Amino acid sequence: MPEKYSAESIKVLEGLEGVRKRPAMYVGSTGKEGLHHLIYEAVDNSVDEALAGVCKNITVSINKDGSATIEDDGRGIPVDIHPIYKVPAVQIALTKLHAGGKFDKKSYEISGGLHGVGISVVNALSKKLIVEIKRDGKIYRQEYSRGDVKTKLEVAGKYSENGSGTKVIFWPDETIFSTVNFDYKVLETRFREITFLNPGLKINLIDEIKGKDEEFFSSGGLMEFVKWMNESKEVLHKPIYFKKDVDKTIIEVAIQYNDGYQENIFGFVNTINTVEGGTHVSGFKTAVTRVINDYAKKTGMLKNGSSEESLTGEDVREGLTAIISLKISEPQFEGQTKTKLGNSEVKGLVDSAVTASLSQFFEENPVIAKKITLKALESAKARLAAKKAKDLIRRKNAFSLGGLPGKLADCSSKKTENTELYIVEGESAAGSSKMARDKENQAILPLKGKILNVEKSNPIKALSSEEIANIITVAGTGVGDQFDVSNLRYGKIIIMTDADVDGEHIKTLLLTFFFRFMPRLIENGNIYVALPPLYRIRKGQKDEYVYSDEELKKAIEKTDATNVTRFKGLGEMNSQQLWDTTMDPKTRKLKKIFIEDAIEADKVFSMLMGDDVPARKQFIQENAKEANLDI
Repeated sequence: MPEKYSAESIKVLEGLEGVRKRPAMYVGSTGKEGLHHLIYEAVDNSVDEALAGVCKNITVSINKDGSATIEDDGRGIPVDIHPIYKVPAVQIALTKLHAGGKFDKKSYEISGGLHGVGISVVNALSKKLIVEIKRDGKIYRQEYSRGDVKTKLEVAGKYSENGSGTKVIFWPDETIFSTVNFDYKVLETRFREITFLNPGLKINLIDEIKGKDEEFFSSGGLMEFVKWMNESKEVLHKPIYFKKDVDKTIIEVAIQYNDGYQENIFGFVNTINTVEGGTHVSGFKTAVTRVINDYAKKTGMLKNGSSEESLTGEDVREGLTAIISLKISEPQFEGQTKTKLGNSEVKGLVDSAVTASLSQFFEENPVIAKKITLKALESAKARLAAKKAKDLIRRKNAFSLGGLPGKLADCSSKKTENTELYIVEGESAAGSSKMARDKENQAILPLKGKILNVEKSNPIKALSSEEIANIITVAGTGVGDQFDVSNLRYGKIIIMTDADVDGEHIKTLLLTFFFRFMPRLIENGNIYVALPPLYRIRKGQKDEYVYSDEELKKAIEKTDATNVTRFKGLGEMNSQQLWDTTMDPKTRKLKKIFIEDAIEADKVFSMLMGDDVPARKQFIQENAKEANLDI
């Protein structure tokens, strides 16, 4: 029986206790993502000063002692005594949730940090935090620990030069986060975005550990942003840009089509990257579809009674790169991490602004308008052909169980959360894995060699491929507008290839396919890569498996006589070895694939799998030492 449920059962968490009790509610996770979110929260406060026109420079440092420093030349957090709480205002901002200068719109007309919890959350999740404020010729300093005040606000010095600003130094709490090591690459991506969205703002990123120092600055804004995103692609025209001020909402849009097949639409609200989209992105998509359809019909490029009487959203967005940036006084974000905009009125505002501006642009630039419309018409033809091809593949495959490919060795369990699909290349590897697997929970889908590079293939060719059609069918989710993650048949989809150059290439082709056709599965944490061992070391009757040359060297140093076998492929292992090393959930090693930033990921996939050979060569040269890092 549960204990008596009474008034005593109701717990009240005082101050910042709730943040420490449920940190993921405020920063998204207690892993790498949440750790970096602490820096974002502090930087967002500085960016809000820039939005208010009172900050030009932000410096972010990853320090050798494990701390991070964020410093700006804004107004400085107020230090005078709060009339109600009778303590310095900075102390209120750092120790109380929902406290700040962003609620009455007098200090900030527009801001990304709207909930008033950002800097206090950073404080709560830091084992130590120091704030230094420059105001009125004095430097004020105060120290905190895990949300608690450790020292009174004191004058630590004076300065003679003009100006003001805030500096925050914090040490993340290792009892909260699974990692406390900041990643320069993750921060670099975010800060580049911020400076594109705020022309004239300068962000300096310093990594004392790696000895890196980079300055981010953009004078071209969104037009420069889309050009940067498309730099490894063949573009159809110069960027289209427009800016509208409607009902105190500033709507900025930059559009550029390339000759590829992917769509890349990114929405920002008050410089916050709304990675899950929202009403601003929905309004943009609706407007683009309407404008291109209207233009196609008006010019006779799309005739009534044709096989395709109107273009779909997918048709008009093929090859589209777009940035939608809103500056709005009262955004309604879904969740503290602000990944989706929910304001219902914004959809109509963006739809109206984009429709008017893009229609006018098409009227004034018929050559570009025709190029874009022709691309959409070609996409529509491809869509119809792909649909016919998929239907043909389904009939031709002679499906066995419930429409699944005959070569799939399915598992008996139907509980998605417990099941795993191994995608394996080669007959011998498939044979070993089918014998090794747990038949209740593990399914095997063999591939014949390398799948198509979907980065270079149009949708007709990609979806007509038997191997790709099989993966789509077995996964169960569908692709494109038909994608539905609730229909996923397996909780884990595991890519298992040989540990050689060909295996790495096949792995990359499969990851490119999932990123382009089923990105939600990566975002949802369903895609994994198996890590088979490179070597077996036999010591008497006992076998030890190692996964790298470095591990091998260390293992050999521990013993005098060692019998070493190099596994060239999965097929060289017998079923027991394959189970013990690569498929047994108790002993195997899996790498979860994740996307830290969709914009950066798109650029990397386009460059690695596309036609820009010089860019690919340069990337490989610069990143060869980090080739085993997660994507």
